[in-house]
Amino acid sequence: MPNDDKSSRERLPSTLERSPEKAQRTYLETLESAEKTYDGDEERAHRAAFAAVKHSFEKVGDHWEPKEHRGPSDAQAARGGSAARDGGGDTAEGVDANASKSHLLDVARRLDVPGRSKMSKDELVEAIERANRRETARARR
Repeated sequence: MPNDDKSSRERLPSTLERSPEKAQRTYLETLESAEKTYDGDEERAHRAAFAAVKHSFEKVGDHWEPKEHRGPSDAQAARGGSAARDGGGDTAEGVDANASKSHLLDVARRLDVPGRSKMSKDELVEAIERANRRETARARR
């Protein structure tokens, strides 16, 4: 990890603390670079770091897991540019909305989302977002 010291690890969001080392390293390295690039705009630097994580990882419950295929996880990430830079637009909160419905059903099953078999792909993404928020809140207690 960049500057593999306690202060670097303390900068990790709680969901990344419970995630693979590669996800942690991706976040910290991107954050360090973005802080230099965006000179003092801490919020923008953190958004850039999360965007880098979302390219290779998806949020499942209270942590991040490697995605089957690298790439943007939702329409917001695919747009990139000024919309992503300005924080405009909706994101899927780390859910890989571009994954197959079969994959989303598997994630929903692992998160014990009720009624998942009758949900559309968009409904699955929203239900997984809610389950992820619930699991993250539970892990933080």
